Amino acid sequence: MKLKFTLLLILIVVGFGNKTFAQAPNDCYETLSLFVEPAKAKNYAGALPHYDKVINECPKFSLATYQYGAKMFSYFVKKGDKSKINDLIKSYDYQMSYFPTKTKKGKTLAKIAQVKYDNSIGTKMQQYLAFDNAYKDDATTFTSPKSLYTYFSLAVDLYETGEKPVEDVFDLYEIVYLKIENEKIILATKATELYDKQEAGEQLSSKEAKKLKGYGTNLNAYGMVTSSLKGKLGKLADCENLVPLYSKDFEENKDDIDWVKKAASRLSVKECTEEPLFLKLVKQLDNLAPTSESKLYLSQLERNKGNISKSIEYLEESAEMQSNNSKKSRIYFRIAELKRNKGSYRSARSYYNKSLKYNPSNGRCYLRIAQMYSKSSNDCGASVFEKRAVNWLAANMADKAVIVDASIKSEARAAANSYRQRAPSKSDIFTDGMAGKTISFNCWIGGSVKVPNL
Repeated sequence: MKLKFTLLLILIVVGFGNKTFAQAPNDCYETLSLFVEPAKAKNYAGALPHYDKVINECPKFSLATYQYGAKMFSYFVKKGDKSKINDLIKSYDYQMSYFPTKTKKGKTLAKIAQVKYDNSIGTKMQQYLAFDNAYKDDATTFTSPKSLYTYFSLAVDLYETGEKPVEDVFDLYEIVYLKIENEKIILATKATELYDKQEAGEQLSSKEAKKLKGYGTNLNAYGMVTSSLKGKLGKLADCENLVPLYSKDFEENKDDIDWVKKAASRLSVKECTEEPLFLKLVKQLDNLAPTSESKLYLSQLERNKGNISKSIEYLEESAEMQSNNSKKSRIYFRIAELKRNKGSYRSARSYYNKSLKYNPSNGRCYLRIAQMYSKSSNDCGASVFEKRAVNWLAANMADKAVIVDASIKSEARAAANSYRQRAPSKSDIFTDGMAGKTISFNCWIGGSVKVPNL
C-alpha cells in the first residue's frame, strides 16, 4: 500500500511541474496522498478531513498542500460556506511562509486582499491597505485585472467618504493604468508572434494554440478593466473639477516640476487644453526643464492653432525624449493620425508601425492601416480584380486588431468582415482563374496577397 501511495505522490508532484518538496518521513507521502488524491479529482468533501493532518505533521513537505488547499477552500467559500474564509486566507499565508521562493508574493497578497474585499472583511480602508501593501511589496506579480480594478475602486470610495484626498486617487489611477498598459504590451507581443507565425502558414502546436487563446482572454480582461477604471474615475477628473483644483495650488507649486508635470498631464488627458491654466502649466514646464511631456503639450497648443507641421515637430521631439514605451507608442500614434488626416498614407503607416513597436496591443493602429488600404484600392492594381484584392490585406490587418486589442474587438471583427465582402468573391476567383495565385501591389501599399484556393 505504501509503495502505491509513494508512486502516486511522485506523479502528483511531477504534475505540478518543477515544484520541490522537502525531505520528510515516508509516512508524509501517505498523509499527503490521502488529501491530494481526492482534491486533485475535485472531491473536496473527501479531501477536507485529511487537510489538517498534512499541515500539522508535514507542513513543509509539498507545495501541493497549499495549492490544492486554496482551491478546496475557495470552492467551499463560493458555495456559501463562510466558515472556510479564514482557512482560505491561512492556506495562502502558509504557502508564503513555507515556500517563499516558490510563491509570487504580490499575486498571493492580492488574492488575500480580494478574498477580504469579496467577503466584506474589515473596513474599506483596511481592505484598501491590503491591496496597497500587496502592490508596494511586489508590483511585478500583482497582475490580476480584477484586483487592480478593486484596488483603484476602493481609493475612489475612500475619497467619496472623505478618507482620501483627490490627489491620491489621481496618482493611483495613473499607476494602475500604466500597470495594465504594460501587462497588455507583454501579452500582445507574445500573441502577435504566434499570430504572425500562423499567418505565415505555419501550423501552431496545440500548446501554442492554447497560449494564443489564453493571451486573447487575458487581453480581453485587461481591456474591460481599462474601461471600468475610466468609468469609476468619471466626473471626478473632468475639467470643471481639475481646473479649480490646480489653479488654487499653482503659485505654491509652480517651481515643483513633478507637480507641474502631473497637473499638465491630467488636464491634457481630459482635453482641458483650451483652458488658460493649461497654457501656464505648459510654459512653466518647458521653462523648468524641457521634457517629453512639455514638448507633447506644446504640440497640442500648436495643433489648437492649426499649425499641424509644427505640432508634428514637437511630437517627434517628445517621442525621442520619452522612455516609457506605452507613452512613446501613444505619441507615434498621434503623429500617424495627423499624417493620415493629411492623406500621407505611406508616412502614416510608418508611424502606426512605430506605435506598434512600442505597444503591440494598440489594435487601433491595425484598424487605421486597414482603412487606408481599403481606401487606396482604386489606386492599387492593374485590374478590377487586383484593386478589390487589396481588401484581403485590409481584412488581415483588422484580424490582428481582434487578436491584440479587446477594447475594439467587435469593431475590428466587423471591419474584417466588411473588407472580405468587398474582396473578390468565389465566382470572381473562378471566372478570372486566380485561385491560389499571388498578387503583388506596386502602389504605396507594396507587398502581396495570396488569392484563396476554391
